[in-house]
Amino acid sequence: MSSVLWTPAPAAFESSNIARFALTNGFNPTDYETLHRWSIGDSGAFWRAVWDFAGVIGDPGAISFLRDDQAPMTHSRFFPDASLNLAENLLRGDDDRVAVIEADEGGHFRTFTLGELRRLVASTAQGLRAAGVARGDSVGGILPNRVEGLVALLATLSIGAVWSSCSPDFGAAAIVDRLGQIGVKVLFAAPRYRYAGKEHDISDRLGEIVAAMPTVTTLVLTGEPGARLNCAATCLAFDDFGSDGALAFERLPFDHPAYVLYTSGTTGAPKAIVHRTGGVLLQHVKEHLLHGDVRPGDVMSWYTNTAWMMYHWLLSGLACSAAVVLYDGAPILKTANGLDPSPLWTMAERARVTHFGTSPKYLATLAAEGYAPGRLHDLSSLRSLLSAGAPVSSSQYDWVYAHIKQDMIFASISGGTEIIGCFLLGSPIHAVRRGELTVKGLGLAVAVMDDRNAPVIGRQGDLVCTEPFPSMPLTFWGKDGDQRYHATYFAARREVWTHGDVAEMTVHGSAVIHGRSDTTLKPGGVRIGTAEIYAACENVAAIEDCLAFGAPVEGDEEIVLCVKLSDGFELSPELAEQIRRAIREAASPRHVPHRIHAVRAIPYTLNGKRVEGAARTTLEGKPVKNMASLANPACLDEYRVLDRSKAA
Repeated sequence: MSSVLWTPAPAAFESSNIARFALTNGFNPTDYETLHRWSIGDSGAFWRAVWDFAGVIGDPGAISFLRDDQAPMTHSRFFPDASLNLAENLLRGDDDRVAVIEADEGGHFRTFTLGELRRLVASTAQGLRAAGVARGDSVGGILPNRVEGLVALLATLSIGAVWSSCSPDFGAAAIVDRLGQIGVKVLFAAPRYRYAGKEHDISDRLGEIVAAMPTVTTLVLTGEPGARLNCAATCLAFDDFGSDGALAFERLPFDHPAYVLYTSGTTGAPKAIVHRTGGVLLQHVKEHLLHGDVRPGDVMSWYTNTAWMMYHWLLSGLACSAAVVLYDGAPILKTANGLDPSPLWTMAERARVTHFGTSPKYLATLAAEGYAPGRLHDLSSLRSLLSAGAPVSSSQYDWVYAHIKQDMIFASISGGTEIIGCFLLGSPIHAVRRGELTVKGLGLAVAVMDDRNAPVIGRQGDLVCTEPFPSMPLTFWGKDGDQRYHATYFAARREVWTHGDVAEMTVHGSAVIHGRSDTTLKPGGVRIGTAEIYAACENVAAIEDCLAFGAPVEGDEEIVLCVKLSDGFELSPELAEQIRRAIREAASPRHVPHRIHAVRAIPYTLNGKRVEGAARTTLEGKPVKNMASLANPACLDEYRVLDRSKAA
């Protein structure tokens, strides 16, 4: 079977954004390697070219890049004299164009023009000023993915304040662990939200949160009119918060804080990552315009909550004159007849989505349900399907092209909250290969290094970045922020960003992600990624979900596989042998688990990622440091009593 599943049309080498960008700067679009080498070898020229190509609103200043030869990664600076405003760039364009499409699981569908969005932002910005919010102050949100959340974010950025958000399904402790770190002054929150057909009232939780965050002076409630909470803060309805006023933008330095995002926090308090105004904008327009080929009038969607970095990434599509879809609710609904996977695809069809963002877990569920979006929906507008959050298996690539659409780009992308962008992603002028992330991002000196700190191709190692880039974090918020930031990403290799992923570069310039470094399995001292095990298990119909981690035994480590079985199956010796055979054939004999346990649930973070470390820690009888970061912490109880003698 050929590894190539899609190839670009010849016209793409002239008409795509990346081709035009290459030609404008004197490069041949067919020679990506040379373009990439220029993008990291002359950082100032490249990022200034991105600024100009994207038409960034603001003053770039005379200097595009100041390199510090003693500490190039941590002390170099981009655009030190620039002034710009992120919200001004997101709200650019014609008042009459559709900027936002709001949709939900119940079929709600509403469009907002850019003019309507600007008026809402102007009013809310006036409310923030009246509440005493000034440049550099923190504003928080506990909001579903609806237009009020976007308006609050844009209003905050417009006046030079700092935005940070949590999803309303987070517990009180998880929210306080995050927003409580940054001294939020005004808090936007939804006392009620709907998910998976159920109404959720978090009014009492909001009361606890505000009581635990004394810096909050004003609480702004969205949703049904008339909602009020008894708390020390001034409590206002969203519609009553703003006031008439002209929309104005505070021009800020390139490195001025814009967003604070958080790590998952399962090994301690979540790290509050501070992102730069200019770094966010340049990284995102580069990825959308050049790698995503986003064009004016395109429609972008990503299934995300307001806390995940992909929410912020999606919103930057506005700076490329695309419309963005804000989808609120569950992606799959339970009905009397079983699961209904249609909501996102019904939305995509109606909104004429061109770029559809999802996750491997969602794709696996569609496959398990036998749901074929390409057969059931008109996806003629769809040009790109993107996936993030975990590695995509080779078999999922095949399924995507067989059951969603053949003539489109499928891009598995990988980066993280830390860089609010991607190290590896797609391209409109490259072939899509089974199981591979297509290219290294322009402007990012990505490599895979072995234990000698030498770059390797065709072998697993640590994913690193060896040259500075604009969307590196400014710092971690709070005491010793710089020190904690450096210890997280630069302790392993001086002045080299070590990302924490086990990866492999291919001879094609593409890459494969094998899993997180901190969850790498080492039976017999041989390093093994969990992604191969998960990919093999996806082909076993009896397995609904699974988790693999290492358990210490007699000075070595054995692989433990926990499986959540589909209805009607039990972990018999025959099924256990089928699972082992599937893993042996799809991966290698070294990947075969020593122990298989049937469990009722798999632990996930609030951001929707498997938590191998928490399961291992629990099995070893040790406490998990931050249970509030887990979406379903109670499920760890059964991991505490897993009996090796009773494993399959």
